Amino acid sequence: MEMKSTKEQFVHSVFESIAPKYDLMNDILSFRRHKAWRSFTMKKINVKPGATAIDLCCGTADWTISLAKASGTGNIVGLDFSQNMLDVGDEKVKRLGMDKQIKLVQGNAMALPFEDHSFDYATIGFALRNVPDLIKVIEEMQRVVKPGGMVISLELSKPTWQPFKSIYYFYFQKVLPLLGKLIVKRYEQYKWLPESLKSFPDHKELADIFRKTGLTRVEAYPLTGGIAALHIGIKPQAANGSKGDV
Repeated sequence: MEMKSTKEQFVHSVFESIAPKYDLMNDILSFRRHKAWRSFTMKKINVKPGATAIDLCCGTADWTISLAKASGTGNIVGLDFSQNMLDVGDEKVKRLGMDKQIKLVQGNAMALPFEDHSFDYATIGFALRNVPDLIKVIEEMQRVVKPGGMVISLELSKPTWQPFKSIYYFYFQKVLPLLGKLIVKRYEQYKWLPESLKSFPDHKELADIFRKTGLTRVEAYPLTGGIAALHIGIKPQAANGSKGDV
């Protein structure tokens, strides 16, 4: 994949370097809540048996695997620009014997290598704040789902409740980089993570962005005091009234 921006290059280098410890760091980053958040998300989106999905920025493929299990038989694609991440994910997929149902692809979330109306669901977990152009990514997710299909983002967000807000920002800005240094010997990369959240929209602003890209029935759910948020939007039905599969 051709790199097009300094941010993109840096994010790529971060995730290539931390891939072996990525799952452990997710536990630390989320106060071990990321699995509960994903479980909440899966209940909300209610993946239909046989449904197809694409999981953008899939990392080590945990959510990709959850989508495949929920679908049962539908083809699931996990896409990421970090081959090291995909290699870790591929080991998980093969260990579970799901390599016929799940396909892991190296690619760019801002230019998905799939036709319009290809999937029932498009998901992105803990990655929207890292992309160079989040609006473009949301538009691409909407493009590749079928009319009536669902676009889902599960992402870190900005806490709204004091004093938790102050405590979390202290943890995120001061403690987390030190943990990154201790666990994966990567201080600068984890120092960058709180920076990635500073300019990221809060859950209400992101819901507005979902609507502005054309998604309908947009729902936003702040999680764990607002340190994460789930956003769901539906691609409008085609003008001729054809129905999607979701």
